[in-house]
Amino acid sequence: MTKKAYITGISGQDGAYLARLLLGKGYEVFGLQTRRGSDTLWRLREMELLDKVTLLDGDLLDLSSQLRALEKSQPDEVYNLAAQSFVATSWTQPVLTAQVTGIGALNVLEAVRIFNSRVRFYQASSSEMFGKVESDKQSEKVKFHPRSPYAFSKVFAHWATINYRESFGIHASSGILFNHESPLRGLEFVTRKITDGVARIKLGKQEKLALGNLDARRDWGYAEDYVEAMWLMLQQDEPDDYAVGMGRTNSVREFCELAFGHVGLDYQQHVVVDPAFYRPAEVDVLFADPSKARQKLGWNPQTTLAELVRMMVDADLKRVERE
Repeated sequence: MTKKAYITGISGQDGAYLARLLLGKGYEVFGLQTRRGSDTLWRLREMELLDKVTLLDGDLLDLSSQLRALEKSQPDEVYNLAAQSFVATSWTQPVLTAQVTGIGALNVLEAVRIFNSRVRFYQASSSEMFGKVESDKQSEKVKFHPRSPYAFSKVFAHWATINYRESFGIHASSGILFNHESPLRGLEFVTRKITDGVARIKLGKQEKLALGNLDARRDWGYAEDYVEAMWLMLQQDEPDDYAVGMGRTNSVREFCELAFGHVGLDYQQHVVVDPAFYRPAEVDVLFADPSKARQKLGWNPQTTLAELVRMMVDADLKRVERE
């Protein structure tokens, strides 16, 4: 029988890549569509997936709509990817972030418990939960010290997932994903801000790019590689939590060097540091220990950081040229 999957956040970067992966595996794919006035479907449209998935109206904050979505989709697997995921916005809209990112995940878990506790559930946890790290590398065993409303909301959702697994026997797993990027990343995120800026500077549409802390370090990977890890978690006999990352760390400065260097430019001639882009509480470094995911899931990412940066810059060059 054809498997069915329900994805909240299907219109986001990860949701679009996950939908394509599942469709390629023969799944029937349903996705949550929250109508809030802006075009959120451009990724599905760009990937030619819009007519291949079934969109269901609803909202993470409305438990009844989640129950209706489960009733309509009859899923074998639920992937909760939806969130208010931009860290900077979480300081200016902390209550909304907590509601959508934290309580929203709880609503989906509760809907699964009520509808059919045999449904397998995936929670998109985040490396931002580690925050002020006290270890060289971060694995599933490292304690959390969240440094933003987004991060502490994700901690709530993460522990809710563990609680529903332990209390109700739900096959509920969390992927603690480190930073993962792609040409589908939103323009508000620093990596896409850099590659879009590189394209505009190269094509003569702007001269400078304003950024915040160039020395912040992240473990960056390619989003399409990471959604495979999500799927693999729900194929295991037992649910569990997994840190998913490349096992390396690079600075924003190094990301700039790669991006500008790809088009023959020196980032130092174009990047300016603007304190307005600094976080109120900085996360200085994130560095994954993905050994459990590699050993237990057999997950093996294929894309290097240099390849990812080139892919993103080339995609933004094409987009800016079309403008």
